[in-house]
Amino acid sequence: MNFNLRQLAFFLLICCCIPSFVLAEDGSQLWLRFPHIKQGISSNQIFVKGNSATINIAKKELINYWQGQAVELKTDTSLKSLKDGFKITSDPKKITISSSTEIGLLYGVYHILRLQETKADTQNLNITEKPSYDVRILNHWDNLDRTVERGYAGYSLWKWDELPNVISPRYEAYARANASIGINSVVLNNVNASPNILKKDYLEKVKVLADIFRPYGIKVYLSVNFSSPKVLGNLENSDPLNKSVKVWWKDKTSEIYKLIPDFGGFLVKANSEGQPGPQDYGRTHADGANMMADVLKPFGGIVMWRAFVYNPTPEDRAKQAYNEFVPLDGKFRDNVIIQIKNGPVDFQPREAFSPLFGAMKKTSKMVEFQITQEYLGFSNHLVFLAPLFKETLDSDTYAFGKGSSIAKITDGTLKTTQLSAIAAVANIGEDNNWTGHHFAQANWYAFGRLAWNNDLTSDHIADEWLKQTFTTETNFVNPIKNMMLTSRETAVDYMMPLGLHHIFANEHHYGPEPWGDYPGARPDWTPVYYHKADANGLGFDRTMSGSNAVSQYNSPLKEIYNNINTTPENLLLWFHHVPWDYQMKNNKSMWDNLAYKYDKGVKGVRTYQKIWDQVESYVDKERFFAVQSKLKIQAKDAFWWKDACLLYFQGFSKMPIPYDIERPIHELEDLKKIKLNMKHHN
Repeated sequence: MNFNLRQLAFFLLICCCIPSFVLAEDGSQLWLRFPHIKQGISSNQIFVKGNSATINIAKKELINYWQGQAVELKTDTSLKSLKDGFKITSDPKKITISSSTEIGLLYGVYHILRLQETKADTQNLNITEKPSYDVRILNHWDNLDRTVERGYAGYSLWKWDELPNVISPRYEAYARANASIGINSVVLNNVNASPNILKKDYLEKVKVLADIFRPYGIKVYLSVNFSSPKVLGNLENSDPLNKSVKVWWKDKTSEIYKLIPDFGGFLVKANSEGQPGPQDYGRTHADGANMMADVLKPFGGIVMWRAFVYNPTPEDRAKQAYNEFVPLDGKFRDNVIIQIKNGPVDFQPREAFSPLFGAMKKTSKMVEFQITQEYLGFSNHLVFLAPLFKETLDSDTYAFGKGSSIAKITDGTLKTTQLSAIAAVANIGEDNNWTGHHFAQANWYAFGRLAWNNDLTSDHIADEWLKQTFTTETNFVNPIKNMMLTSRETAVDYMMPLGLHHIFANEHHYGPEPWGDYPGARPDWTPVYYHKADANGLGFDRTMSGSNAVSQYNSPLKEIYNNINTTPENLLLWFHHVPWDYQMKNNKSMWDNLAYKYDKGVKGVRTYQKIWDQVESYVDKERFFAVQSKLKIQAKDAFWWKDACLLYFQGFSKMPIPYDIERPIHELEDLKKIKLNMKHHN
């Protein structure tokens, strides 16, 4: 075929305009691939009044991807009790999506598209959906220099140096992905916040993002530095009871809302890990949070005040948030929500749930999860986090009697609040596949789906995600779903089984370092603080005769956890210092159980390698080899964890590693020499 220059230019233009889903699969389309659909229904098959930006997005999605009958989008004020939820009904001629809000109609559109892509029934629909939480929020730990603390998928999406003039197409793609799973809020910047985010030039950049996100139903929030009045306003201090400080925050808040009328509010990390806060001036967390809440109140804004606080103290670190916040129960304004990490230490592969959830009965509370895998192998390890999220949400705190799950306490079922909320630290960066590992996308998806409906099962979520992201072929979905559903427990097995926790390498938290006892370091920043291995046994004694952390839980949990014989074995070493020869329920010693768990974890990852290799024919080459390569790393890392921990702890137990499990392949002294040069924001 002969092309002249004009024809060649036209051909290249057409090629550039072809949607990327027909190209090699790089993961950039996430779960919104629609690989077999070239065109959806025509515009004259969509019945809707109005022509807003949100409605236009809903129509565009249907025109591009819906292949069923005609669709009517209908706002219905009688459905206000569903909030941004929706009703979907169908007859042979059309589907009707009804909601009291336009964003609810868009959510309904994404719902039927999900049904279509997972090959569910779209003919006999009678669906009512109401979100479990009002505020469903991603926390980005993104810095203004575009590094990402605990980020493993490249630099930040937010190109601050280019904003507000240059707008990346990924901003809208990001908003669309979130809206498709019901996420409606985003904190743009790191909780270790720079005061500069509140400068006028940065607020104008934030406004651009807020304008892009708004049609997708997403509100913008900011992490703020408590010392901002002193740093930016040149005030003498940032004391929350100082009238000048209050005026500064009031003026700054007014400035923000003039630019962004639907601004969500502030996220605050205060008096933790060196961050400034009200305690610097002899004030309480309530004093600081309430001052900010008062200036946000006229605009409908909220304060999310983090309960992740700990300072150098001889007290058990797991007790500190409870000790600081429980005395303040009932003293916070109604537009303050206390944001509590799922566990009392720090996003461990497994933790007991934070006792704060069952203790602060007069205060609004929200769960903070971590999607980014800071403690779970970064973007190298395949670990599906829905089971971890569900484990926390389904945990019974007994705060209001039996059945007081964390889900019911935080979603307003048992404790009526002005707003209910749930948060997770994002794993999103500028990598083509957004999250650094193709399967890490599933954790972003899982959080969104559980924030929308906390009754969903891990199985259901994995099934949805796989069918949309890869294929609906049963021979692919079933084995890979099983791999996903077991992957979190497998990671716990090869990292920290039986309730072990925080025995990671210093600072970057990648790889094992149970021998870590750093000269001059704070004790609670060292692994030996947490595992307390000695000749007698292993584990942190948090019983009434130990640190007494068990007393922070409601009955009957405090009694269950206090007794070594009734403590769940997957939390045994969290609550007890257990003798090496302690006989467990399978009649084997604690030491043998520890060894078998590590071995099981290694075998689990090796099994995943085999499973993945067997489904090669169902996956495009680019993603197949990318995941295969990551599994090789994970397998090596699992063996590294097994050898490091068993060889180190064997020095205390003086007991043989059971002879029917694979022998170590490393020398302990060689493992101790490993020093990885990794940063938080690689």
